[in-house]
Amino acid sequence: MASGFFALLDDISALMDDMAMATKVASQKTAGILGDDLAVNAEKSTGFISSRELPVLWEITKGSFLNKVIIIPLVFLLNVYLPIAIIIILMVGGAYLAYEGVEKIIEYLFHRNHDAPDKHIENIADSGVENVEQEKKKIKDAIKTDFILSLEIVIIALSTVLNAELWLRIATVSAVAIIATVGVYGIVALIVRMDDAGFKLIKRSDGKGFAGAVGRLLVNSLPVIIKMLSVIGTIALLMVAGGLFLHNVSFLHHLFEKIPEIFSSIIIGIVVGLIIFALVASGKKIFSAIKGG
Repeated sequence: MASGFFALLDDISALMDDMAMATKVASQKTAGILGDDLAVNAEKSTGFISSRELPVLWEITKGSFLNKVIIIPLVFLLNVYLPIAIIIILMVGGAYLAYEGVEKIIEYLFHRNHDAPDKHIENIADSGVENVEQEKKKIKDAIKTDFILSLEIVIIALSTVLNAELWLRIATVSAVAIIATVGVYGIVALIVRMDDAGFKLIKRSDGKGFAGAVGRLLVNSLPVIIKMLSVIGTIALLMVAGGLFLHNVSFLHHLFEKIPEIFSSIIIGIVVGLIIFALVASGKKIFSAIKGG
């Protein structure tokens, strides 16, 4: 009886070791996309008034969990019954990310208000009524982008354990999905609350001493970090988008094989984004003309 119990414990321990090892390998494979995920989502989770930052981030986090609940079974089913559909979904997602990245660049170059104060500072100081519709739209856009990035994370994680038993595949992919969501949005939460932590340190120390200096550093660093994340997030969108096409279209892979992947991915992302942007802009003009006529 006792020997059977200890044998069961040994089996459970072996299974846990297998899962831990598989999760470690899958996490290493998805590290690059997780970095992009962090940059993109940090940029999308900022720009709200201070009192709404964490509630908005929580809504996006819940949407991210829901995305993965939808994606994981879908990817397993498609992998078994219709593998080509995964490629098609990734390409459509890549086109969307490329469009979003190019749209941000065009907005910055041609449509921004150069005289407007820093958006985040303005929002922190703003004590008025918040634009609920704008908030909902930003949350919706963030969850959409998260869906595409989550899809790639799940597919990459699955690719590392394709030859493993079914239970190990499901456990590994689920573990990576949970780690990705908690890790990414946990770090984002720390970033968006830097200013509040800084203000509290300044208040407690009356702005003096080491605590006061750290508080001022946190407050002054946040706008810079947000601007950096905006740039990094846009580059990440284009890089992820271009990478999806680069890895799944053999013609592009051979065309750019002598160029470092980071540059070729960004180039492809920009080109695809410009094409989609032109098509969307033309479609809007045609729709407006038809509607006006």
